Amino acid sequence: MPDGPCSTDPCPRCFAPHRRKVVAFIEANRPIHFVIPAFPAKSRNRRKVLGRVPDMAEVVAIESLQSFCDQVSAIYPPGAVITICSDGHVFSDALGIPDGHVDEYGAHLRRIIGATGGGSIGMYGLSDAMPKMSWDERRRTLLDEYSDGIDAIRDAVRTQEPMRRMFNGIHRFMVEDNSAIEPELSANQCRIRSKRTAYEVVQRSQAWSGLVSHMFPDAVRLSIHPQSDHSDKIGMHLLRTHDSWLTPWHGVVLDDGAGFTLVKRAYAESVGARLVWRHSRPSHFVHDLGVLDAEATIAGGEQ
Repeated sequence: MPDGPCSTDPCPRCFAPHRRKVVAFIEANRPIHFVIPAFPAKSRNRRKVLGRVPDMAEVVAIESLQSFCDQVSAIYPPGAVITICSDGHVFSDALGIPDGHVDEYGAHLRRIIGATGGGSIGMYGLSDAMPKMSWDERRRTLLDEYSDGIDAIRDAVRTQEPMRRMFNGIHRFMVEDNSAIEPELSANQCRIRSKRTAYEVVQRSQAWSGLVSHMFPDAVRLSIHPQSDHSDKIGMHLLRTHDSWLTPWHGVVLDDGAGFTLVKRAYAESVGARLVWRHSRPSHFVHDLGVLDAEATIAGGEQ
């Protein structure tokens, strides 16, 4: 996220990458089209999430996206539409998530979108871009056509602050996940393995971003990752959280009586929150955080 003057007073350069696209939709009297690469699959780290299928975190996130479109329509009658460019199959083999689990997650997510009922949200995935291929063939084709290679990613991480920030955020997540999933690893082994995987994830993220730009060149780009000043993407939280890198597929919803907050499962359990089940599956946590101080609340997003 911006941490300079633009964080409180955006300058013309902050709006420039998006203004041209928005104006084009308005002049054509068409819904403003947004795309957001997101909703891949649940993390395998059960210290963060409740299971492998969507839960209340995804429900609240989808409702938030639909509400965003509704608010646009309140001031611009043609409204807005959002295409979720689901990237689960882009990363699944690198993260050790079976492609079948990604399919299961996507099927549940489509039902959530349908149940929301707003009609403004669609989905697009790797199989839409590359039909009639196996998943491994699609991933190889994606990297062949849209990636400059791992060496280029390493150079960018060393020389470009936005790339370094992205890599560091993903590397932190990889360390957390690998230490929980493979506790037999030493701290050094965990860091080395996580670093290698983080480079793969960044490479694939960049390749998927390139494909999305190619397929949707006129759309306004949204991102679930923090963005630097003057970026061609608009960073956004899908629901309230104290950790800018936390996502619905890496966390759980905690209902504190004042609203929903995204935290990690381990934190919700550590404060004695009660697990709520819906439709015979764990859904979210409920707890009165009024007894906790602000520092404990913030720590919930950072554990």
